[in-house]
Amino acid sequence: MNDANAESTVDEDEADIESVVTNPPATNPEPDLDDPSLYLNRELTWLAFNRRVLHEADDPRTPLLERVKFLAIVSNNLDEFFMKRIGGLKQQVAAGVHSPTVDGRTPMQQLDECRAEIATIQGDQERIYREVMAALEEHDIRLVKVGSLPEDVRERLREHFRTNIFPMITPLAMDPAHPFPFISNLALNLLVRLRFPGGSETYMARVKVPVSKDVSKRLIQVDGLNTFVTLDDLIMNNLDMLFPGMEIESCELFRVTRNAIVEPDEEAASDLLEMIETELRERHFAPIVRLEVEAGMEPVHRGMLAAELGLNEADDVYEVGGLMGRRDLFELAGMEIPELRDKPHRSGDHPVLGNDRRNIFHIIRENGPLLLQHPYESFSTTVERFLTTAAKDPKVLAIKMTLYRTSGGAILDALIKAARNGKQVAVMVELKARFDEAANIGWARRLEAEGIHVTYGVLGLKTHCKLIFVVRRDYSQLRRYYHIGTGNYHGGTAKLYTDLGMLGCDEEIGQDLTELFNYLTGYSPPPSYRKILAAPYTLKRGILEKIEREIQVHERPVEQGGGDGLIQMKMNALEDPDIARALYKASRAGVRVDLIVRDTCRFRPGVPGLSENARVVSIVGRFLEHGRILYFRNGGNEEYLIGSADMMRRNLESRVEVHAPVENSELRQELRLILDVQLADQRSAWEMQPDGSYLQRQPDDENAKGAQETLMGVAEKRLSAAAKHKEKNLRSRLLSHFEHRLANSL
Repeated sequence: MNDANAESTVDEDEADIESVVTNPPATNPEPDLDDPSLYLNRELTWLAFNRRVLHEADDPRTPLLERVKFLAIVSNNLDEFFMKRIGGLKQQVAAGVHSPTVDGRTPMQQLDECRAEIATIQGDQERIYREVMAALEEHDIRLVKVGSLPEDVRERLREHFRTNIFPMITPLAMDPAHPFPFISNLALNLLVRLRFPGGSETYMARVKVPVSKDVSKRLIQVDGLNTFVTLDDLIMNNLDMLFPGMEIESCELFRVTRNAIVEPDEEAASDLLEMIETELRERHFAPIVRLEVEAGMEPVHRGMLAAELGLNEADDVYEVGGLMGRRDLFELAGMEIPELRDKPHRSGDHPVLGNDRRNIFHIIRENGPLLLQHPYESFSTTVERFLTTAAKDPKVLAIKMTLYRTSGGAILDALIKAARNGKQVAVMVELKARFDEAANIGWARRLEAEGIHVTYGVLGLKTHCKLIFVVRRDYSQLRRYYHIGTGNYHGGTAKLYTDLGMLGCDEEIGQDLTELFNYLTGYSPPPSYRKILAAPYTLKRGILEKIEREIQVHERPVEQGGGDGLIQMKMNALEDPDIARALYKASRAGVRVDLIVRDTCRFRPGVPGLSENARVVSIVGRFLEHGRILYFRNGGNEEYLIGSADMMRRNLESRVEVHAPVENSELRQELRLILDVQLADQRSAWEMQPDGSYLQRQPDDENAKGAQETLMGVAEKRLSAAAKHKEKNLRSRLLSHFEHRLANSL
């Protein structure tokens, strides 16, 4: 999240855009939609999003331990940014790529601007970290140095180290007989300089800090109090055990980040699963893209590390003040102190499903499609219930599913139970889900061991759609039921991400999904669908056609339904230049364009003569916004779609994605409420300015609620109303029953 000053991350374009904004041409000529100044940079707009996240850690309205959580999120986000985005840019530079992106920047220019912006973010991080830690001390929560503790406490910590940590540590010398050791990605390391007593020659050694769930957490609680020390500091204070008889001259902390972009040739591979396993091994040894060192490290040591790791000291080395690897603050943020946390949120039941314990397929068939809103509504009592019911229902014949990321648990258990119950089960596991490859390989092998048909998708494409497809014998016919979602089948993230899903049994959508799964698992050609839009073949073309149609309808005479064009899109990112270009055309034609974009956005709103009818809003709150909604007014013949794809070139052209229409009027009202509430948010919404910077909206009422809090309240009221309606109907039926019995007895 950007800071309150809304400082622009795109300095290079400021002069160009300022000229457009302040001196619009009198004749308003047709703009050049290929002008690079009209498009924001993907990497810089993502960093701007991370600034907006950081603002939550800086905002005193945010509960204190939630501020700690946001500090951890920002640190984790930057780690991934270096692994994926900086790593990819460095690869392009090394390959001699000089061609600019749509915003006019070469890979080298992007690297330089990203490094400058990261340095600014890091400075703000360190300031906010100091302020937050000082605020924690006011609540007797402290992160202290071992050396500041009383002697008896230090002795107890030393004994803890001797018993639980010391046996796991392997110090590695660095000299002609001991080459520079391998340094693991994101691991904390101590660089120790030491000498023999009375000797003049110094020696260097490296000690890896063994932070893991199996060995030790990073933060160690002291005597059961809310006082903590770091594992690395504890090791520093007990180096005499690791180097007995030696004199310790210095000990300094460092950390490296490795490139996560390793793309093997799928077509040349004989076994995709084996290829991904090889990729994971190669990633372990991938080139290093960042070296973090503690502030004040001796220059000669800093230079030595940079040289040994093959880095440019001026560009790739970052000094860190305070705690290094602040993603470990998640350990502190998880403390159970209610007054320092957000008000607890428990996902409620769906208002239709919650009080109806009948077979879920009967409910869907009788009530029509159901819209699911997570985390406001429970994932376990909706999606997991749908799948577990399918696994044991004797009338269910087949289950097909896509898995991009999952937590296992009830999802995998249901699939296995279904196979054991004799149902045909086919699962499309995406092995190339970034940072989840190892877990997905494990899930795939577990499913295969149960006799489930497992495939890995279409060669050259990631399968990112979120689908469950169930074939059931209803009466004398087969009926196709489905779940189409915007989020992964992951019980953990379903509590932290805002996502949408639709349970239904529409015949035409069912036929579309039948053909889609045949395409995913077999050799059938890409089909043309009846209702769904699917990438990479129909989704992008379909969206562009709907945008163009909105322009044409808007330009009709008013008596023919024209003059009221409206496009609204909610997504995580808008990166695809063709979509941005089409939205510029729509806005210039007078169509109102409302974009709710969580992070990356190339589109500039409010440019005179081009995007004056457009606005871009980013919502940042306690949950990560992850749902996708597309809306087109279409002259009153409205269209709503939900699905898995962001408006990014990779999603639209290199992945299998699905967006499905929402046709039921009640479900459309629910989607309309989400869009309206988020566009009107005055607490957690940031509005993009024409220069690409963001300003956070400031509410008139200091007690104003953000969109997420509002939707939480709506979900609670809807469930309460459903329960009262259920109770009223039950009481009415009971009263009628007793009146009938009384009449018979008389």
